[in-house]
Amino acid sequence: MKHENILLVDDEQGILDILELLLQKEGYTRISKAMTGQEALHCVQNSDFDLIVLDVMLPDMDGFQLCSQIRWHTQVPVLFVTARSSDLDKLTGLGIGGDDYITKPFNPLEVVARIQAQLRRQGIYKALAAAEAEPAVWDYGLLQIYKDEGRIIVNGTDIHATAKEFELLLFLCRRPNRVFTPSQLYEQVWQSVYLGDEKTVVMHISKLRRKIEQDPKQPRILVNLRGIGYKFVPPGGGRGVR
Repeated sequence: MKHENILLVDDEQGILDILELLLQKEGYTRISKAMTGQEALHCVQNSDFDLIVLDVMLPDMDGFQLCSQIRWHTQVPVLFVTARSSDLDKLTGLGIGGDDYITKPFNPLEVVARIQAQLRRQGIYKALAAAEAEPAVWDYGLLQIYKDEGRIIVNGTDIHATAKEFELLLFLCRRPNRVFTPSQLYEQVWQSVYLGDEKTVVMHISKLRRKIEQDPKQPRILVNLRGIGYKFVPPGGGRGVR
């Protein structure tokens, strides 16, 4: 028996039932289900989940909008499962905090396999975090990054960031002044094979700059070395550890 809590969100009862059945066969018994965005949001506000499977086309709320609201409460993996299959939809889903994007019609066994892969990855992250004994706060004066709380503070103000934006910034600040190519960042942060499309990385860097840079058009923290990649330059030159 496995102890992860999983939330399934879809307005089709049949999809919920078959995913629940297959997950139960794999030993997952802590499964919650919701058929509307409001039901899902209520679940997230009142329970802790390890993973969320989320449809985009819900009767009362766009799934992308719902994901943004979910990210105010939790940074757990969100897997979109939807009939919306355009490249723009995929980029939107991943850009607002989704960790995977599966289009309908789908093979239910593949969805379960991807759920298990995300949960395994989360387990590895947790184990590594516990072993590394990393500082809880990266403090650069005007910029603070609270690792355990998933918070970014700029000039004393909390800045909202998606899960991937936070992971990307944390990955870079752990390795100050090191240059990473878009492919390296994608494979390390997204934990997926890089297929040559830089848009995802560029979009996340651009959004982070708008949130943490004094002048996003002339960035001094998330610096681009043209033709090479990106690096994190600690504000004030300090290490920021406390």
